[in-house]
Amino acid sequence: MRKIPVARAFGGVLALGGMLMAEVDPRLTIHTYVREDIFAGFMANDMDRFARGEKKLEQMLVERPADKSTTLAWLGGASLYRAALANQAKQPEECERLYEKAMAMFGEAQKANPRDGGMYAVMGGTLVLFADKLPAEYRAGLWTKAYQSYQAMGQGQMSALAMLPLHLKGELLAGLAQTAQRTGHEKELAEYLDKMTSTMPGTPYASRAQRWKDDPSVAARTSLVCQSCHEEGRLEPRMASLAKESAAK
Repeated sequence: MRKIPVARAFGGVLALGGMLMAEVDPRLTIHTYVREDIFAGFMANDMDRFARGEKKLEQMLVERPADKSTTLAWLGGASLYRAALANQAKQPEECERLYEKAMAMFGEAQKANPRDGGMYAVMGGTLVLFADKLPAEYRAGLWTKAYQSYQAMGQGQMSALAMLPLHLKGELLAGLAQTAQRTGHEKELAEYLDKMTSTMPGTPYASRAQRWKDDPSVAARTSLVCQSCHEEGRLEPRMASLAKESAAK
Protein backbone atom coordinates (compact mmCIF):
# COMPACT_ATOMS: atom_id res chain seq x y z
CA MET A 1 0.00 0.00 0.00
CA ARG A 2 1.39 3.38 -0.92
CA LYS A 3 1.72 6.28 1.46
CA ILE A 4 -1.30 8.57 1.59
CA PRO A 5 -0.40 12.06 0.37
CA VAL A 6 -1.19 14.69 2.99
CA ALA A 7 -0.36 18.20 1.82
CA ARG A 8 1.54 20.12 4.49
CA ALA A 9 -0.06 18.12 7.28
CA PHE A 10 0.45 19.16 10.89
CA GLY A 11 0.79 17.22 14.11
CA GLY A 12 2.04 13.78 14.97
CA VAL A 13 2.08 10.43 13.25
CA LEU A 14 -0.75 7.94 12.71
CA ALA A 15 -0.35 4.23 12.00
CA LEU A 16 -2.79 2.76 9.48
CA GLY A 17 -2.39 -0.63 7.86
CA GLY A 18 1.23 -0.87 8.97
CA MET A 19 1.99 2.51 7.41
CA LEU A 20 2.99 5.78 9.04
CA MET A 21 1.24 8.94 7.93
CA ALA A 22 1.26 12.55 9.02
CA GLU A 23 -1.68 13.32 11.29
CA VAL A 24 -4.04 15.94 9.90
CA ASP A 25 -4.57 19.20 11.77
CA PRO A 26 -7.77 18.70 13.84
CA ARG A 27 -8.90 22.21 12.88
CA LEU A 28 -9.25 21.09 9.27
CA THR A 29 -12.73 19.74 8.51
CA ILE A 30 -13.15 16.43 6.75
CA HIS A 31 -15.15 18.19 4.03
CA THR A 32 -12.26 20.55 3.24
CA TYR A 33 -9.67 17.79 3.49
CA VAL A 34 -11.31 15.44 0.94
CA ARG A 35 -13.68 17.55 -1.18
CA GLU A 36 -11.34 18.54 -4.00
CA ASP A 37 -10.03 15.00 -4.53
CA ILE A 38 -13.48 13.38 -4.46
CA PHE A 39 -14.96 16.06 -6.72
CA ALA A 40 -12.09 15.55 -9.18
CA GLY A 41 -13.54 12.09 -9.71
CA PHE A 42 -17.17 13.21 -9.77
CA MET A 43 -16.63 16.11 -12.19
CA ALA A 44 -13.57 15.23 -14.26
CA ASN A 45 -13.28 11.44 -13.88
CA ASP A 46 -9.78 11.93 -12.42
CA MET A 47 -9.63 8.55 -10.72
CA ASP A 48 -6.10 9.00 -9.36
CA ARG A 49 -7.17 12.02 -7.32
CA PHE A 50 -10.42 10.28 -6.47
CA ALA A 51 -8.56 7.27 -5.07
CA ARG A 52 -6.40 9.65 -3.05
CA GLY A 53 -9.58 11.11 -1.56
CA GLU A 54 -10.82 7.63 -0.65
CA LYS A 55 -7.52 6.89 1.12
CA LYS A 56 -7.84 10.15 3.04
CA LEU A 57 -11.29 9.06 4.18
CA GLU A 58 -9.95 5.71 5.37
CA GLN A 59 -7.39 7.69 7.35
CA MET A 60 -10.14 9.83 8.90
CA LEU A 61 -12.10 6.78 10.05
CA VAL A 62 -9.14 5.87 12.22
CA GLU A 63 -7.99 9.35 13.19
CA ARG A 64 -11.37 10.98 13.89
CA PRO A 65 -13.93 8.54 15.25
CA ALA A 66 -16.10 11.45 16.41
CA ASP A 67 -16.62 12.38 12.73
CA LYS A 68 -17.59 8.88 11.66
CA SER A 69 -20.97 9.93 10.23
CA THR A 70 -19.44 12.53 7.90
CA THR A 71 -16.61 10.23 6.82
CA LEU A 72 -18.94 7.33 6.07
CA ALA A 73 -21.24 9.62 4.07
CA TRP A 74 -18.31 10.61 1.85
CA LEU A 75 -17.21 6.98 1.50
CA GLY A 76 -20.78 5.98 0.65
CA GLY A 77 -20.92 8.66 -2.00
CA ALA A 78 -17.61 7.44 -3.43
CA SER A 79 -18.95 3.88 -3.65
CA LEU A 80 -22.13 5.13 -5.31
CA TYR A 81 -20.06 6.91 -7.95
CA ARG A 82 -18.05 3.74 -8.57
CA ALA A 83 -21.35 1.83 -8.86
CA ALA A 84 -22.51 4.32 -11.50
CA LEU A 85 -19.26 3.83 -13.41
CA ALA A 86 -19.67 0.05 -13.22
CA ASN A 87 -23.22 0.36 -14.55
CA GLN A 88 -21.96 2.52 -17.41
CA ALA A 89 -19.32 -0.12 -18.17
CA LYS A 90 -22.01 -2.84 -18.22
CA GLN A 91 -20.65 -4.64 -15.16
CA PRO A 92 -23.90 -5.51 -13.32
CA GLU A 93 -22.37 -7.65 -10.57
CA GLU A 94 -19.79 -5.02 -9.69
CA CYS A 95 -22.46 -2.32 -9.85
CA GLU A 96 -24.67 -4.26 -7.42
CA ARG A 97 -21.76 -4.89 -5.02
CA LEU A 98 -20.78 -1.22 -4.95
CA TYR A 99 -24.40 -0.08 -4.68
CA GLU A 100 -24.97 -2.33 -1.65
CA LYS A 101 -21.70 -1.10 -0.12
CA ALA A 102 -22.82 2.52 -0.56
CA MET A 103 -26.22 1.86 1.02
CA ALA A 104 -24.59 0.10 3.97
CA MET A 105 -22.24 3.03 4.52
CA PHE A 106 -25.08 5.54 4.35
CA GLY A 107 -27.00 3.48 6.89
CA GLU A 108 -24.03 3.31 9.24
CA ALA A 109 -23.47 7.05 8.84
CA GLN A 110 -27.03 7.79 9.97
CA LYS A 111 -26.71 5.43 12.93
CA ALA A 112 -23.46 7.11 13.97
CA ASN A 113 -25.01 10.58 14.19
CA PRO A 114 -28.57 11.06 12.90
CA ARG A 115 -28.33 14.83 13.53
CA ASP A 116 -25.23 15.48 11.45
CA GLY A 117 -26.28 18.07 8.86
CA GLY A 118 -23.03 17.72 6.95
CA MET A 119 -23.66 14.00 6.55
CA TYR A 120 -27.08 14.66 5.00
CA ALA A 121 -25.58 17.26 2.66
CA VAL A 122 -22.99 14.80 1.34
CA MET A 123 -25.43 11.92 1.15
CA GLY A 124 -28.21 13.92 -0.50
CA GLY A 125 -25.87 15.57 -2.97
CA THR A 126 -24.28 12.35 -4.19
CA LEU A 127 -27.64 10.60 -4.42
CA VAL A 128 -28.98 13.40 -6.63
CA LEU A 129 -25.89 13.29 -8.83
CA PHE A 130 -25.90 9.55 -9.44
CA ALA A 131 -29.41 8.15 -8.87
CA ASP A 132 -30.32 8.33 -12.55
CA LYS A 133 -26.97 6.78 -13.56
CA LEU A 134 -27.75 3.53 -11.78
CA PRO A 135 -30.03 0.68 -12.88
CA ALA A 136 -33.71 1.58 -13.11
CA GLU A 137 -34.71 -0.81 -10.31
CA TYR A 138 -32.64 1.22 -7.81
CA ARG A 139 -33.79 4.69 -8.74
CA ALA A 140 -37.06 5.06 -6.82
CA GLY A 141 -35.35 4.05 -3.58
CA LEU A 142 -32.37 6.30 -4.25
CA TRP A 143 -34.56 9.33 -4.95
CA THR A 144 -36.60 8.64 -1.82
CA LYS A 145 -33.41 8.55 0.23
CA ALA A 146 -32.24 11.75 -1.46
CA TYR A 147 -35.56 13.43 -0.64
CA GLN A 148 -35.29 12.36 3.00
CA SER A 149 -31.72 13.67 3.18
CA TYR A 150 -32.69 17.10 1.86
CA GLN A 151 -35.68 17.24 4.16
CA ALA A 152 -33.35 16.61 7.10
CA MET A 153 -31.07 19.39 5.85
CA GLY A 154 -34.01 21.72 5.42
CA GLN A 155 -35.14 21.22 9.00
CA GLY A 156 -31.84 22.62 10.18
CA GLN A 157 -31.28 25.36 7.61
CA MET A 158 -34.56 26.74 6.25
CA SER A 159 -35.09 29.01 9.25
CA ALA A 160 -31.78 30.72 8.44
CA LEU A 161 -32.18 30.66 4.67
CA ALA A 162 -31.81 34.42 4.20
CA MET A 163 -28.43 34.40 5.95
CA LEU A 164 -26.90 31.55 3.94
CA PRO A 165 -24.29 32.29 1.24
CA LEU A 166 -25.55 31.97 -2.33
CA HIS A 167 -24.00 28.55 -2.93
CA LEU A 168 -25.43 27.00 0.23
CA LYS A 169 -28.84 28.61 -0.23
CA GLY A 170 -29.01 27.69 -3.90
CA GLU A 171 -27.90 24.10 -3.45
CA LEU A 172 -30.27 23.54 -0.54
CA LEU A 173 -33.32 24.84 -2.43
CA ALA A 174 -32.23 23.11 -5.64
CA GLY A 175 -31.90 19.79 -3.85
CA LEU A 176 -35.22 20.21 -2.09
CA ALA A 177 -36.93 21.06 -5.38
CA GLN A 178 -35.31 18.34 -7.45
CA THR A 179 -35.92 15.56 -4.95
CA ALA A 180 -39.53 16.73 -4.52
CA GLN A 181 -39.99 16.57 -8.28
CA ARG A 182 -38.46 13.10 -8.58
CA THR A 183 -40.60 11.72 -5.74
CA GLY A 184 -43.93 13.24 -6.78
CA HIS A 185 -44.23 15.96 -4.12
CA GLU A 186 -45.67 18.52 -6.54
CA LYS A 187 -46.87 21.06 -3.98
CA GLU A 188 -43.45 21.17 -2.33
CA LEU A 189 -41.78 21.46 -5.73
CA ALA A 190 -43.83 24.55 -6.56
CA GLU A 191 -42.98 26.13 -3.20
CA TYR A 192 -39.24 25.57 -3.58
CA LEU A 193 -39.19 26.85 -7.16
CA ASP A 194 -40.99 29.99 -6.00
CA LYS A 195 -38.36 30.48 -3.27
CA MET A 196 -35.56 30.08 -5.79
CA THR A 197 -36.97 32.71 -8.12
CA SER A 198 -37.96 35.16 -5.39
CA THR A 199 -34.90 34.96 -3.11
CA MET A 200 -32.13 34.62 -5.73
CA PRO A 201 -33.11 36.85 -8.68
CA GLY A 202 -30.55 37.14 -11.46
CA THR A 203 -28.74 33.93 -10.51
CA PRO A 204 -28.40 30.65 -12.45
CA TYR A 205 -30.54 29.03 -9.76
CA ALA A 206 -33.43 31.41 -10.37
CA SER A 207 -33.06 31.12 -14.13
CA ARG A 208 -33.30 27.35 -14.18
CA ALA A 209 -36.09 27.33 -11.59
CA GLN A 210 -38.08 29.68 -13.82
CA ARG A 211 -37.50 27.35 -16.74
CA TRP A 212 -38.91 24.46 -14.70
CA LYS A 213 -41.94 26.59 -13.81
CA ASP A 214 -42.52 27.65 -17.43
CA ASP A 215 -42.12 24.16 -18.88
CA PRO A 216 -42.58 21.33 -16.33
CA SER A 217 -41.58 18.73 -18.93
CA VAL A 218 -38.01 20.06 -18.72
CA ALA A 219 -37.70 19.01 -15.07
CA ALA A 220 -37.59 15.28 -15.81
CA ARG A 221 -34.50 15.59 -18.00
CA THR A 222 -32.52 18.41 -16.36
CA SER A 223 -30.94 19.09 -12.99
CA LEU A 224 -31.12 22.02 -10.58
CA VAL A 225 -28.15 21.14 -8.38
CA CYS A 226 -24.43 21.88 -8.79
CA GLN A 227 -24.87 25.25 -10.50
CA SER A 228 -22.16 27.02 -8.52
CA CYS A 229 -19.52 24.37 -8.09
CA HIS A 230 -16.80 24.14 -5.48
CA GLU A 231 -13.83 26.01 -6.85
CA GLU A 232 -10.28 24.63 -6.77
CA GLY A 233 -7.84 25.66 -4.08
CA ARG A 234 -9.91 25.47 -0.93
CA LEU A 235 -7.62 23.05 0.89
CA GLU A 236 -4.28 24.77 0.28
CA PRO A 237 -5.36 28.28 1.39
CA ARG A 238 -7.05 26.85 4.47
CA MET A 239 -3.95 24.92 5.48
CA ALA A 240 -1.79 28.00 4.89
CA SER A 241 -4.12 29.98 7.14
CA LEU A 242 -3.89 27.34 9.86
CA ALA A 243 -0.11 27.36 9.61
CA LYS A 244 -0.06 31.14 10.16
CA GLU A 245 -2.35 30.78 13.16
CA SER A 246 -0.03 28.17 14.66
CA ALA A 247 3.08 30.25 14.00
CA ALA A 248 1.51 33.30 15.69
CA LYS A 249 0.93 31.45 18.97
